[in-house]
Amino acid sequence: MKAFSYHRASGLEAARQQAATTDAAILAGGTTLLDLAKCEVARPEQVIDITRLPGLDEITVDAQGLRLGALARMARVAEDAAVRTAFPAVAQALSLSASAQIRNMATIGGNLLQRTRCAYFRDPASFPACNRRTPGSGCAALDGITTNHALLGTSEACIATYPGDLAVALVALDAIIHLGERQVAATDFFLLPGTTPEREFALAPGEIITAVTLPASRAARRSTYLKLRDRASYEFATVSVAAGLELDAECRVATLRVALGGVATIPWRARAVEAALTGREPTPEAVREACLLAMQGATPRPDNRHKLELAPRLVARAIETLLWEERA
Repeated sequence: MKAFSYHRASGLEAARQQAATTDAAILAGGTTLLDLAKCEVARPEQVIDITRLPGLDEITVDAQGLRLGALARMARVAEDAAVRTAFPAVAQALSLSASAQIRNMATIGGNLLQRTRCAYFRDPASFPACNRRTPGSGCAALDGITTNHALLGTSEACIATYPGDLAVALVALDAIIHLGERQVAATDFFLLPGTTPEREFALAPGEIITAVTLPASRAARRSTYLKLRDRASYEFATVSVAAGLELDAECRVATLRVALGGVATIPWRARAVEAALTGREPTPEAVREACLLAMQGATPRPDNRHKLELAPRLVARAIETLLWEERA
């Protein structure tokens, strides 16, 4: 691990100014930063500690929706009774993330900014070619083992999967990321790799996540998060689905929100599935037909083709679960 200087921020504006330098890293929960520093991917000259800044750890649920301060701990949000009632997909996504120990330390803002778990990205000694670490160096994954890599949103520069759970729920439920004076929709905050995979988030120099807000809705209240993984705990998603559903008075789909994790370079909004079912009676046949669109445009690699079948099945299971709850 490279030696660095440590600074405890005296205020949010001071933290922004210090973070504006290219060699600075923000410390909140520290769970991701420590991992990256240990494997020599993160090599900051200075670390800016914002953990003691006041007013950034609030959890508020009211008639307008949910507001999560960037320093709110994952475990605390997951266990909040109001969040579990009004935004169950958010609570479930957090509960299925990482381990209990990490959830007790990790923050909402830090979780959103976690970087890929691509083995090639995290092992610079063995795999020097990684466009996310060193732009223009190539992508070692293209000719490697790709079981855990993306099928959607990929490019010739990068096929690394976005690893988080919470972000999938936020993208599905139309969350807004607050960056101080600026606000960005969650669907726009995570950037496709294109030819610049080293730029992963819509953050300008010196910007810091201060809060996340989600609008209240019937679809958010009737939402769920499902996660398939190789083992029952402390594992990243092979495929995950966040879904929210509202039926109208005639039992047709009034609102459907679907996002996927584990299959794309960013949390992936499945708008084709939403459009295919909105306004229709959600019969089993209609649901199955719509869910086949979940992987529309996918570019599979030899080792991850199984996700082409897994993802539509998990989307269908999520929608069927919500339909059963709605009709119960």
